[in-house]
Amino acid sequence: VQLQASGGGLVQAGGSLRLSCAASGLTFSRYDMGWFRQAPGKEREFVAAFSWGGSSTSYADSVKGRFTISGDSAKNTVYLQMNSLKPEDTAVYYCATRERATSSKFEYWGQGTQVTVSS
Repeated sequence: VQLQASGGGLVQAGGSLRLSCAASGLTFSRYDMGWFRQAPGKEREFVAAFSWGGSSTSYADSVKGRFTISGDSAKNTVYLQMNSLKPEDTAVYYCATRERATSSKFEYWGQGTQVTVSS
């Protein structure tokens, strides 16, 4: 399983970014995809998750209404659309995946992509 995250950058508060995570080596219908983030000096935290099989989504309270996770099976890619960005969204964002039937934890991780939101 390989995950390749991209799309980070520098944006002003109130702006938008879209992160992408290209996945390979997995049977998509059996996997959940997630986005996590880690700010300097803080622990990594959950942001959003997407289930290929049922197209269900979940979000951290801090991003509900501002972020949207979605997937494009034709492109083997999961996206995180981030709107109304705040300085506290500044972090390294990671995509991850797990096989739903066999793992309760996200077990495969991509490299991070830096998101910086200026005030």
